[in-house]
Amino acid sequence: MTKKQFLTKLNASLKRLPSSERQDILQDMEEYFEIGIEEGKTEEQISASLGSPHQIAKELAAAYRVEKVGETATASNILRAVWAVIGLGFFNLVIVLGPFVALAGFIIAGWIVSVSFVASPILVLINVSIHPQIFEPFDLFFSIGLAGLGLFIAIGMFFATRAITNGFVRYLKYNVGLVKGGMKHVQY
Repeated sequence: MTKKQFLTKLNASLKRLPSSERQDILQDMEEYFEIGIEEGKTEEQISASLGSPHQIAKELAAAYRVEKVGETATASNILRAVWAVIGLGFFNLVIVLGPFVALAGFIIAGWIVSVSFVASPILVLINVSIHPQIFEPFDLFFSIGLAGLGLFIAIGMFFATRAITNGFVRYLKYNVGLVKGGMKHVQY
């Protein structure tokens, strides 16, 4: 594969990345080709040593998405990073998606419990306004206790969400590094 063919395929595979990032990558690859030619290698040898442009694009996209999550850990950035890392190979479907679903389920369940506990006094008061004859002071005091417990759970979930997100981002970075280390191409 010639330099032009390689760069065209790589550019097409990087279409989901921002154009500035794509241009940086293509410029780096052009420099790699220039260095290889100066060393006496042919364009075909250089492109063969780099590997598949499609696989390189997958790895670079995953690294970019994981880097974006490190900068701003929003839900959409995390999902994009997870899908990019899963796209690196079938093995990652089990290794990344399984822990992601489990951790996301834990976080969502914790926040739902917290919000429902905090809202319980309001729900008791709504119930009393609809059915005043069934009012029990125990229900009100118990719901106030649940609200306090819900606030403690919310505080814990705040720190747990942050810690789990940071840990999962490190796990994604490790996974991308592991896949990149096992592939035969230039490291950035």
